[in-house]
Amino acid sequence: MAVMDKFERGMERFLVPIAAKLNSQRHVVAIRDAFILAFPITLAGSLVLLLNFAILAEDGFIAKILFLHKMFPNLADYQEVFTPVLNGSTNILSIFIVFLVARNIAIELKADELLCGITGLSTFFIIYPPYTMVDGASFLSTQWVGAQGLFVALIVGLLVGELFSRLSKSTKLQVNLPASVPPAVSRSFKVLFPIVIITLIFAIANALINAVYPDGLHQLIYEVLQTPLKNLGTSIISLVILAVVSNILWVFGIHGPNTVAAIREAMFAEAGVENLNFVAENGTAWGAPYPTTWAINDAFANYGGSGMTLGLIIAIFLVSRRKDYRNIGKLSIAPGLFNINEPIIFGLPVVLNPILIIPFVLVPAVNVIIGWTVIHFEWIPPIAYAVPWTTPGPLIAFLGTGGNWLALIIGFVCLAVSTIIYLPFVIAANKAANVTNGDGIAEDESA
Repeated sequence: MAVMDKFERGMERFLVPIAAKLNSQRHVVAIRDAFILAFPITLAGSLVLLLNFAILAEDGFIAKILFLHKMFPNLADYQEVFTPVLNGSTNILSIFIVFLVARNIAIELKADELLCGITGLSTFFIIYPPYTMVDGASFLSTQWVGAQGLFVALIVGLLVGELFSRLSKSTKLQVNLPASVPPAVSRSFKVLFPIVIITLIFAIANALINAVYPDGLHQLIYEVLQTPLKNLGTSIISLVILAVVSNILWVFGIHGPNTVAAIREAMFAEAGVENLNFVAENGTAWGAPYPTTWAINDAFANYGGSGMTLGLIIAIFLVSRRKDYRNIGKLSIAPGLFNINEPIIFGLPVVLNPILIIPFVLVPAVNVIIGWTVIHFEWIPPIAYAVPWTTPGPLIAFLGTGGNWLALIIGFVCLAVSTIIYLPFVIAANKAANVTNGDGIAEDESA
């Protein structure tokens, strides 16, 4: 115990200050919150795919179970009604992100967030590759408004957010109109010069970049930064490391998923969107281009929330004789089914608990490897559909693969594995309670 206490104190001194600064750093927060705010839009695209290929398609798993096409022979025709949702969600993800990142920076620096977001969006298209001429008509490529343009969107959003917020606070650049002028007009003119300066800066920078690299900034960033980072993100090693780091942060009371969200999204977002687009084109998750994405963590290693704590709750009900543990378990089971685990993390607690630290960090890593293995050997298709994180346990794997029944079974296997790993540690907690009971730390009672 003395060694564990020393380890905890050392980690607190080293890790907690770093994580706390990272969690409050405005650029990290701006990126994290941008993806969080955009998630409902991208989720809408995924749900439409599930609707189209699980219910409306003739070979959809729900359609087959309910014999829908025997009752409604023309049901597949309605797929065309919902397909355009993708054009307004995942296919223009970069547009959402550049606006939201710039807006979030402006909020942090107390500038005009709406006009800053619009300026970021304007700047994104100033540096966008030029129109293509076809038969005398000009066309704007949609290649970079989706996932492939994410890195440029992040960079532009951060730069515009900083520049706009600082320039708009300069009294020399402000145009103040009389009080009789309508507020909307006065608001726009107040930041007129900062917006003009920013657009000119980016226009000149774009011209210089195009002179050196004719394919444009988007292609340059994609080749130099985004592609290597995407390749790193589609590695099982990166997936395990990020899952472990996220849970280690939780051990010290820091919200791990939020802290690593900006890094996680930058690494995994494009691959996830491309998998979703593959499903839209092919109607199946089989053959999706990126088998390894962060979706594996949610599908196999996040039941009950970070640390796969649904397994911990089951282990408590199976072998714990501690009244405090069982009471917390009863209170945690309902939110735990929907992957909300703050009650058990802070109730037992798991935070700074020398006994539960090991399984809390180990269990997700083990289950990520299990999920990756069954996908790698093509026992199940990749997790290509985006599923709400509050979806109960193994259903994430089932729905994320487009209704693969083996994925559902593997999900329950992962839950069983997590329970088995937690069992000896819960038993150890029982023994620790017996040892410390005289000090009033814990109470040992039969259930």
